[in-house]
Amino acid sequence: MKYIVIISVIFLFFGCSSKPVDGAALYKEDCANCHGKFARKSAFGKSQVISDFTKEEIISALIGYQEGTYGRSMKGMMKSQVKSFDEEEITALAEYISNIGKY
Repeated sequence: MKYIVIISVIFLFFGCSSKPVDGAALYKEDCANCHGKFARKSAFGKSQVISDFTKEEIISALIGYQEGTYGRSMKGMMKSQVKSFDEEEITALAEYISNIGKY
């Protein structure tokens, strides 16, 4: 019984001790190629410049892309780009992009 408790505590510790999502790393890996290092580039000359978006606007856009309810000509490309992001990743990205000029 004692071993079961110890093993359970270990699994609980490792399951709950995940690192916070790094919005900067996500941006550099998944967004910077099209939106530019400081999010001031219009992706493929078609998108809005996202560096001036608020955190809430970015979250809304990313969720909208996932759901297929947001975007124009880049809607399909962005849907596939953000489909795997979870809520924590979207929030971290939004926080980073909305403050990108301050880093």
